Amino acid sequence: MAEELKLNESQQRTLTEFKLRIADVMKTDHDDFYLIKWLKARSFHLANAEKMYRDSLAYKEKMKVDTMATTYTIPKVLKEYFPGGYCGYDKDGAPLVIELFGRYDMKGLMLSTRRSDLEKLKLFQCEMVIEECKRQSERLGKRVDGTSVIFDMENAGAKTLWRPGLEMYLHLIKVLEDNYPEMAKRLIVVNAPAIFPFMYRFVRPLLSEDMKRKIFVLGSNYKTELLKFVDEDQLPAYLGGTLTDPDGNPRCTTMIRQGGPVPQSFYLTENLMNEAMSTAVVANGESLKLDFKVEKPCTMLRWEFRTEDYDIGFGVNLVSEAGERREIVPSKKYNSHLVTEDDSIICSTLGTYSVIFDNSSSWTKSKKVFYLIELLYADDQIRGEVEAFRDVTQF
Repeated sequence: MAEELKLNESQQRTLTEFKLRIADVMKTDHDDFYLIKWLKARSFHLANAEKMYRDSLAYKEKMKVDTMATTYTIPKVLKEYFPGGYCGYDKDGAPLVIELFGRYDMKGLMLSTRRSDLEKLKLFQCEMVIEECKRQSERLGKRVDGTSVIFDMENAGAKTLWRPGLEMYLHLIKVLEDNYPEMAKRLIVVNAPAIFPFMYRFVRPLLSEDMKRKIFVLGSNYKTELLKFVDEDQLPAYLGGTLTDPDGNPRCTTMIRQGGPVPQSFYLTENLMNEAMSTAVVANGESLKLDFKVEKPCTMLRWEFRTEDYDIGFGVNLVSEAGERREIVPSKKYNSHLVTEDDSIICSTLGTYSVIFDNSSSWTKSKKVFYLIELLYADDQIRGEVEAFRDVTQF
């Protein structure tokens, strides 16, 4: 099973120097194939790669990663509602990961667990992948290293951009990138929604250049494209393969957790709901107007709000650069004291967008509003990179 690591002369020298620098802490099972990943993750910058490697060893020791396989118990809420899983292998024999991004209820998960619980689950999953790769290597008589990931964004919408949840998801990505570099051989996005460029803008700073080259965004013909790297009996039927559960379920729910809304019975606290929000009191008979100037085309205006005890009116108006005034989101009352309201629009016209909380119909009661309103944009460089992901000639 001996394989040769293909490096140019400069890369080989850098690897040799890297091994000398970390000799005091390097583990005996960390071979050249493993160590080169740390250099790739830091673009072969020796000092940065060394720091990354040492920081990771310290972090894994703190999190007791070496004993997770025998000591870690996944919390019930994560076992039932943290979406995704492993099923089958790609044509090279590497484990196939299905990430159901559109089925995350990050708000529910964060209200039901601690940050460390989410970190530990991701670490545990990565350690299980490493062990499976070792088993596959023995079965196939060749080195199996890394995973193929299908990133299914079906149902991903405005709720996905809830800032605390998005920040937590990005934190988990950073944990993986910092401690398991180069684990993904390829990441294939399917069912990408219109908001994908906005989401990629947040993730982009965490990705190495090498990782960016492994991302592919497939179009409506994704089922045909997926079969180029996964045999049909290893691919869930709902994605175009023939793999099902024993009862014929095409979503393979015995292997892939389906996520979905977390029941409130799991909630530990409600304080998180207001942490990232601004607060205002709208006096009885009055309105609160918040202006946002849109200076770039295709900017997204996203909002989220809730109230204490009572409903409130909400709408969005526009004054364009030409002075034209019009209603973009018609004002109406929302029962935001019962459920948090959130939505977004793409601002195709430049100008000033006014978000209005309307309490003019109430002559006796003021309304306390918790709100998060933000402008998100994807510049030409972001859109260019996303468009490049759609080139499957290297797939």
